[in-house]
This record gives sequence, structure tokens and C-alpha cells, in this order.
Amino acid sequence: MKKVLTAAILMTAPLMANAGADFVKGDKTFAGEAELGATLTTGNTDTSSYKGRLNLKHELGNWENQYLFEGLYKEDTDEVTAKRYFIGAQGNYKLNDKSYLFANTNFEADPFTGYDYTVSAAAGYGHRLYDTRTAFLDVEIGPGYLYQRLDEEQALLEGYSSESSMVAHGVVNFETEISDTSKFQQRFVADYGEKLDARSETALTANIIGALAMKFAIIVRYNSEPLDNKKSTDTETNMTLLYSF
Repeated sequence: MKKVLTAAILMTAPLMANAGADFVKGDKTFAGEAELGATLTTGNTDTSSYKGRLNLKHELGNWENQYLFEGLYKEDTDEVTAKRYFIGAQGNYKLNDKSYLFANTNFEADPFTGYDYTVSAAAGYGHRLYDTRTAFLDVEIGPGYLYQRLDEEQALLEGYSSESSMVAHGVVNFETEISDTSKFQQRFVADYGEKLDARSETALTANIIGALAMKFAIIVRYNSEPLDNKKSTDTETNMTLLYSF
């Protein structure tokens, strides 16, 4: 499966992103954002949590490429309470200033859901419905494929080791500048097949100084048919430092 994932990322690597003339602002063809947040407590309660994220963008002619890496780790009194890793890549081929074709692939490992890992891929059509100097709204739709590998415990309970299905993939991505130093972002991703898997991210970013900013985000993940003894909805609230380059 790792070889399949690597091949999928390499196939989409020359193609990735969100269409639009300002995908990478200014005359640059490469840009990125790095996030890092941590919480540590000691004494009567020993807890720690770490959140990291790296978002890279690259323009290559009519191609716009985006690469995303995320990691979350939480520990409470020497017990791991959350551990999630995500790698994603998307490539868009611009048809014009408003429309584009996209292809993407994602890998996520989150053992607390009962799955060892989830691999997804999709391709289709994207369109910028709204575009001003300070805001934009993109939508994407197309067919996709979802593969999930159950962990050993869940495989014994369910009587099978993996789930896979064709899905309808949809994305709504909105961003607006609140002021010269702050912006609001809302992104919603859904894969609907034999069940619904969805993710919503709401974020508010405010510049501190120069390229350094503070970001507050709420992430909600939803699975309409969770595995035995698992919940349908997971929420994650983060406060991180963000550096743009």
C-alpha cells in the first residue's frame, strides 16, 4: 500500500492546487506556510500536545500544485490520547481564470478511529464562483476512491480487514480578508459513497509581526457509519503560530 501511495503522489505532483491568478501572490512561483503549536503541563497533571502543519504551493505554467503535511499528538499522564498524521497532494490544471481540472491523493493515519490508515484519491472539475481583491469561493466536484484498512482489533470484531468504495468527492473553499492583517477561512470536504466521510475546517488568522501570525482553527471530522464503539464526530481546536514564506 505504501508503494501505491507513493506512486499516486508522484502522479499528482506535477499537477496540484487551488485555481486563481493569486494562488502564489506576487511574482513568486513557490510559497508556503508552517504552523506549530504545543501545550505542556506538569505537576499534579502531566499532559502534552503538539500540532504541526506544512502547506506548500507551487505554480508551474498552467499547473498549480499544493502539498499538505499535518501531524497531531496528545499525551495525558503517559497515555497517548490522540495521534493523527496526514499527507495530501493536489494538482490543478487551469482552463481559464475561473475553471480548472483537479486530481488529488491523500493518506491519513489515525488509530483512534479503528482504522490503521485511510487512502483516498479523486479527480474532477473545479470552478471559482466568487472572486474579488479580498475574497474568493471555490467549489470542486468529481468521482473518487476511498480505501480504509482496519486495525487488528476492529478486523476481528467486524470479520473483514478493509473497506473500499467509489465516492462522489466535493469541496467548498472560502477565504476572505477581514482586515490588512487578518483573514477568515472555511473549507469543507466530503466523500459520499457507501457512507459519508466529511471534514470541515474553520480558521481565523491574525498577523503578529512580519511573516509571523497567530492562527485559531476548529476542525470537525464526520463519519456517518463509524466502527463499533467509535463516535461519528471528532472535533479538534487549535491555537498555533504560523510562519509564511
